[in-house]
Formats: sequence, structure tokens, C-alpha cells
Amino acid sequence: MASLAAAELLALRNGVPVPAVRVIEGAVATAFVSERHLRIDGRTPTSFAPLSGFWQTADGWVRTHANYPHHRARLLGALGIADTGEDQALAEVLAGELASRSARHVQETVYAAGGLAVAVAPAPSAPGPALVGARRTDRGTPRLLTPASKPAQGVRVLDLTRVIAGPVGTRTLALLGADVLRVDTPRLPEDADSHADTGVGKRSTLLDLTSPGDRHAFEELLSQADVVVTGYRPGALDRHGLAPDALLSRHPDLIVAQLSAWGWSGPWAERRGFDSLVQAGTGIAAIEAAADGRPGALPAQALDHGTGYLLAAAVLRALSDRQATGGGRQLRLSLAGTASWLLHDIRPTPVQGEADLYDPGFWLTETESPYGLLRHALPPVRYDGAPTNWNHAPTKWGTDLPNWV
Repeated sequence: MASLAAAELLALRNGVPVPAVRVIEGAVATAFVSERHLRIDGRTPTSFAPLSGFWQTADGWVRTHANYPHHRARLLGALGIADTGEDQALAEVLAGELASRSARHVQETVYAAGGLAVAVAPAPSAPGPALVGARRTDRGTPRLLTPASKPAQGVRVLDLTRVIAGPVGTRTLALLGADVLRVDTPRLPEDADSHADTGVGKRSTLLDLTSPGDRHAFEELLSQADVVVTGYRPGALDRHGLAPDALLSRHPDLIVAQLSAWGWSGPWAERRGFDSLVQAGTGIAAIEAAADGRPGALPAQALDHGTGYLLAAAVLRALSDRQATGGGRQLRLSLAGTASWLLHDIRPTPVQGEADLYDPGFWLTETESPYGLLRHALPPVRYDGAPTNWNHAPTKWGTDLPNWV
């Protein structure tokens, strides 16, 4: 989808036929586990912390997520476990505590404390949330995109996302020529290894939206942006005046793309979530369970990566629509929507193509960066003339100036 949307936008900008698109399964398979292929000066990053994972409860299983320090602290606090700082020992204490409680009790207790734990659900029998939602605004006179060598060349993207799904989407837009500036609060540091993987082609700055000076800088960026992508839970940015309706009322030509974990309606809409938790809560973990009943996971964080590329496709298509008809757009995607698509709407097909193209080594490269020498996955977006790599390595998280190139 992203490759086709990129090819169509490029053709529209240049007034030429749509270039041929070819998706290479080996490149996609490698990119979907880019964080596992990443090496930094030969070092393998740590993916999951000791307190993140599946745990048996009194009546089933629960999945926790404690990779970030604040989520780890909330998990322990919710369960009354003193933080000794020794995660391996704490894992044994956590296992004992969870074994004495019901999965739903753990889920709701940890959620109430702002932490992350989800009871493993049985395999689903009905479709879940819609995959993509879109709404058009009919006001404004957008800045038209001129002929260019890349589909998103000259497009300015404010990236207000974290972890994998949103950063993968904006990483793809950067590959295709967009000027992508990631904006984070200084109060929530990002994992350096994660940023080394998803920050290629982008820049990164820190702004505190409660500070008048930083807020002014953000509004200056916003006034010249074409796209804003948000990846925080629904409503989290509303207090800063960044709800989609508020953004579009001030900037009618803007494309506002939102990512969430659980979708946009229902009792879970405002909950935090990550790929691993959505797999647990939608029944994927039950489908992937081992013979002994222990829940499992997909061989990739496919909800994150899949939603990221769907995000890029949706933004590229919105840019094409805006170029043709004007008006801004509001786009909504969720990990749960992608999970529903995988569970109910995808038909397996036989693997095709040359065997050597499925060797991950064929789709890896090395790039010098401020983090060290990166071995990383190449982009899977393919159309005739598509860029084969990003134009620069990731910059250090939070070290760029808040301005457009």
C-alpha cells in the first residue's frame, strides 16, 4: 500500500504515468523485524525488559509491558511490590504475586495505576475495529506540491509519536523525501536503541509545550507543517490544543494522522497499549499459544510495523487527494484495527520469488551514525526509481533545532 501510494503521488506531482510497483517479500520480512536486526557497533540491543512478558495468573495469563521506567514503576506500585532495583529477583516476586490474582484483576489494578497489563483473551470470532478512518475538511488553500524526484519531497511532517508504529510510518515518509521533525517532551526520554532504528532520515527536537517559549516554537513549526502525526493515547494531547478538530480549525489544510492502540470507540479507546499487549487482548496470543497452553506472539511485531506502513500509505494518499481537491484530512489508525485485518481479512498465499531474496542479509546495510556504526534493515518500499536507502543516519534524540530545513 505504501509503495503504491508513493508511486501515485509521484506521478500526480510530475504529470506522468504511475511507475511500476513491485513488493519484494524478503525486503518486507526483514523490515518488519528491523529492531531485531539492528546492531550498534556490533552490540545487539535489548528488546524486552525482564518485567515485560507473559505471566500465569490464578485463572489464566496476563501480559505486562515495563520497558519504560515509568511503566515499570507503576506496575510494581500497583501490585504493592517494593522496587529493589534488581529486575531478575523482582521477576520472581512478580510471578508469585500475579499467580495469586485473577488476570482481569491484575489488568484493571495496573491500568488504574497508569501501568500496562492485559489479560490474554481467547481467539476471536468476530471482526474488531475498522482498519483506517478518514475525514476531509473542505476549507483552505493548501500549498501545492511541485514536480519533484521523490513523492514527499518538500512535505513537512511534525512527528509526535514514540516507540515503533508511528516512528516506522514517519521513517517511511522521510525515506520518500519528507522533512520529518520528531518532537518529544524532555520529561519522557526515548530508548536510544529504539531511536537508532526508527530515527533514520529524520531529525529530533525537544519541546515542553507547557513552556511559553517552547510553545511558541512549536506553533511556528505547526504553521508551516503539511502533516502532523500523533501516537499518544486518544485525548492525551487535547489539553495542549492538539486535538484534531482544534488543529484543523486553525490550519484547515493540515493532514492530521492519529495512531492509537485500541481503536476509537468502546471502553478501551483511551487506554495505553503496545503491540505485545494488543496481541494479547485481541486473541492473537491465544492463537499463537504453545502446546502447553503458554500464550505466544507473532514472529514479528507486525501490528506496529504493519500500522506504520499503513500510516505512511494513508498520509501519502491524503497528500494526493489534497493536491487534487484541496482541504485537510483527519486520519485514524490503530493497532487493534490492524490486528482485526490480520485475523479476518488476510488470506495466506504461497511464497514466491528467488530463494536468496529471503535471506535477511540481502536487505541489511551499515551506516555510520552518532550512535555508532549501525547495521540496519533497508527500506521495503519499492517502485521504479524509489530510493534504496535514507539520505542520512538518525541524529541523536532531542539534539536538533526546532526548525524546518
